[in-house]
Amino acid sequence: MKKISYLLLIMITAVLVLAACGGKDKGNEEGNENHNGSKNTSEDQLAIIKENGELLVGTEGTYAPFTFHDESGKLTGFDVEISEEIASRLGVKAKFMETQWDAMFPGLDSKRFDMIANQVGIKPERQEKYDFSEPYISSSAVLVTHADNTEVKGFEDIKGLKSAQSLTSNYGKMAQSNGAEIVGVDGFIQAIELLNSKRVDVTINDKLTVLDFQKQKPDAKIQVVAEAEDAAQSGLMFRKGNETLVEAVNKALNEMIEDGTYDKISDKWFGENVLE
Repeated sequence: MKKISYLLLIMITAVLVLAACGGKDKGNEEGNENHNGSKNTSEDQLAIIKENGELLVGTEGTYAPFTFHDESGKLTGFDVEISEEIASRLGVKAKFMETQWDAMFPGLDSKRFDMIANQVGIKPERQEKYDFSEPYISSSAVLVTHADNTEVKGFEDIKGLKSAQSLTSNYGKMAQSNGAEIVGVDGFIQAIELLNSKRVDVTINDKLTVLDFQKQKPDAKIQVVAEAEDAAQSGLMFRKGNETLVEAVNKALNEMIEDGTYDKISDKWFGENVLE
């Protein structure tokens, strides 16, 4: 009798253990659901985006002319319009999640948004951890002089001249390597002010920054006299493992370029195609 009771106890214990394991597995399956209720194990990010009707875009909102708030307070800019057009071609709406630059990559890591649109440079160290779209911005260093200057025609001509530069910038190092005397400034606007007043001879800066300034201030007495051969390219950035999303975004970008939509947006913000 005792032997039968003992065997019965073992059988009851085994049943309880199996039931507990089953409940645990079910709990884990439910835990795999992300914030919008889609299970990561069975759906890719593109499917989740289409299911929810939103492409979550990480951006600064303080970086004109790429992403900033206009006088009415509306978020606008080159990256904003590019993202909105891409989202439209995916059949969804773009929802912008504004964050500081230092929090941008962690925000993508934590799945706060699906992609970053903020003129992010495509660099090998970033490509190790993230995926990028095909380049949608190409920008190089340009040499800027006062409009009256007829002597400086290339980077080799700035030896011994005063160049307004941020001291720790790559552009400052470029000016130094070409023999210029560096006059330290806090940023681009101060450099242009010194150039306008002829207290410096030149400045080297980002092409798109200069184009935007010239568009906003067409009467400014400055001119671009040379452009560096090596251009830096930027792309839309994604978490690794979202191949179908990256492919869909690339398809949308290529369609925008082919049908002239990209040219229209680029010309609006910079006065020229910023991919070529």
